[in-house]
Amino acid sequence: MKPTLFVLAAGMGSRYGGLKQLDGLGPNGETIMDYSIYDAVNAGFGKLVFVIRQSFEEDFREKIVKKYEKQIHVELVFQELDALPEGFSVPEGRVKPWGTNHAVMMGKNVIHEPFAVINADDFYGRESFKVLANYLNMLGNSENKYCMVGYRVGNTLSESGTVARGVCETDESGNLTGVVERTQVKRIDGIVKYKDENDDWIAIDDNTPVSMNMWGFTPDYFKHSDDYFVHFLKGNTENIKAEYFIPLLVNELIVNGNSSVKVLDTPSKWFGVTYADDRPEVVAKLQKLVDDGIYPSPLW
Repeated sequence: MKPTLFVLAAGMGSRYGGLKQLDGLGPNGETIMDYSIYDAVNAGFGKLVFVIRQSFEEDFREKIVKKYEKQIHVELVFQELDALPEGFSVPEGRVKPWGTNHAVMMGKNVIHEPFAVINADDFYGRESFKVLANYLNMLGNSENKYCMVGYRVGNTLSESGTVARGVCETDESGNLTGVVERTQVKRIDGIVKYKDENDDWIAIDDNTPVSMNMWGFTPDYFKHSDDYFVHFLKGNTENIKAEYFIPLLVNELIVNGNSSVKVLDTPSKWFGVTYADDRPEVVAKLQKLVDDGIYPSPLW
């Protein structure tokens, strides 16, 4: 059974001001997501699931799904504010989505095999999809053995400013022991540093693994997600901006000894448009990948 690629795209409509402006960055107007799906198909993923807002389903089917249907089986699921467990309702004033792990929960009725989770607007690189597909193929029907692709922090920085990164801590077996969110990371005088709680810049090795929200799970993860979401909602009834993030649940499962998460190394360079100034750099990087023969042009 081939693994599934689950793409988090529910923020797309709002962030990009509608899908009409979904940014074409490749030489023939390809989006970053086009490259991810091309890499995933070639790595052996067998199904594509998008989580989106229902309000732009029609637009999404017309502009996005049509592109991929000939390459791979495609499903859509929807993340809405009122998708809550019995007994809970949307707090007054809540407009912010419930976060990435809530988005993942929306896939439980269509995903019954090992699956990867990625952001729609990040470039992950073909080696990362191969590494992830290989690991997911080994999992079969096992439970509580998950993985994440750990990018070398030096391969994930922006030249336009600081970035936020989840810095990973691992044990001697390469399993994740924790993710510490560092909100300001950049290269200073050739050395990667993050700003700590005391406003001091702390140096870290270029090869330190960081999370770029590229995860691998088996379907039992949905049950953990449902269970912990109730706990999350009870603890955040007054906080209308609280979000149920993937690392929040992953950390909980690791600390409680329920699950293990293997950190998979990748030589791929991550990139994305964190700042408007990043756009020309991303366009140039994609053009170079095409010039070097890594990708065809046009892609499909």
